Amino acid sequence: MKKIGIIGSTGSIGTQALDVVRRNPGMFEVVFLSCHGNVELLKKQYEEFRPRFICSADGCHEKKLSVSDIINNEDLDMVLLAAVGAAGAVYAFDTVKRGITLALANKESIVASGRLLLDLAKKTGARIIPVDSEHSAIFQCLEGHDKSFLEKITLTASGGAFRNTPVDAMEYVTLSQALTHPNWSMGSKITVDSSTMMNKGLELIEARFLFDVEPNKLDVVIHPQSVVHSFVSYKDGSMIAQMGHPDMRTPIAYALAYPGRIDSGVKPLSLADAGCLTFYAPDMSKYPCLQTAIEVLKKDRNAPMIVMNAANEIAVAEFILGKIRFSDISCVINDVLDCLSPREPECFDDVLAVDGESRAEARNVVKRYYI
Repeated sequence: MKKIGIIGSTGSIGTQALDVVRRNPGMFEVVFLSCHGNVELLKKQYEEFRPRFICSADGCHEKKLSVSDIINNEDLDMVLLAAVGAAGAVYAFDTVKRGITLALANKESIVASGRLLLDLAKKTGARIIPVDSEHSAIFQCLEGHDKSFLEKITLTASGGAFRNTPVDAMEYVTLSQALTHPNWSMGSKITVDSSTMMNKGLELIEARFLFDVEPNKLDVVIHPQSVVHSFVSYKDGSMIAQMGHPDMRTPIAYALAYPGRIDSGVKPLSLADAGCLTFYAPDMSKYPCLQTAIEVLKKDRNAPMIVMNAANEIAVAEFILGKIRFSDISCVINDVLDCLSPREPECFDDVLAVDGESRAEARNVVKRYYI
């Protein structure tokens, strides 16, 4: 049995991962589960899956151990990192440092420390398997192909809650509207990121590092049906796409079982039933966060990526709390990017320092200009 741990087990990705485990008895041993605050659900998960350890934000409930202690000392084959935010980067480093396979559903940790994390994985031999639907799709489309013939990687985007909203109405959207995703069931932070399309900007940066491709070989198209999860073009004119229902259990199951496949609980896709599939370029005037992320990506430096990601996390949190407007999110991010120009990080402590400085500046910007 594959020995696994899940960080963020009570969230959207974590609960769906446990559904995949439930559907495949005898294939996985759950060593630990951790959550940020939903302790009641964590206890129910413990009763069903009987992990050796359960941990919440206030520590491990079996022994005086942290999640890092468990990753650094227990026998593990894979850690699924499903927690939201750059704080998850420390667990990504812990996992990769030990040479354990990292199933990554936390795009912020790659955005914040991509080069350092991938370089460490090369040294230790740790495999990083993407769980985001787009990156899982790309991962599958690249498998078995000579990357020297790669022409372009294109990430698809649903367009979020406001894909049909006029640009001049974006200033007036509400939190409840931003949290209503047309295709996917996700947590609050990532759903807001989808509404601003910052999630696609973060995913472009993640793809740059995960697949070691130059920024000019990355692109985004809006695909409202969310059936094609991403596609890869090759120099011979071929284009390979990965398709399926918009259900995160598919990429989760692929990551957990890699290099094999297991039952995900997702029914096969019928193209006849899917009907017409449409694709079009995003309107950057509607999605300034995506435009900012593309500009940061083109710089191809880690420091601005850390600043942008940290500022976005603070801005989204302030929007969810009702302290700033939806349209202010991009303004906060750009203000922080204009204020800070930190040096490139040389170690993980440098990443944390830049991240902390950026969050502090983002809070200051919100207080100065938006409250």
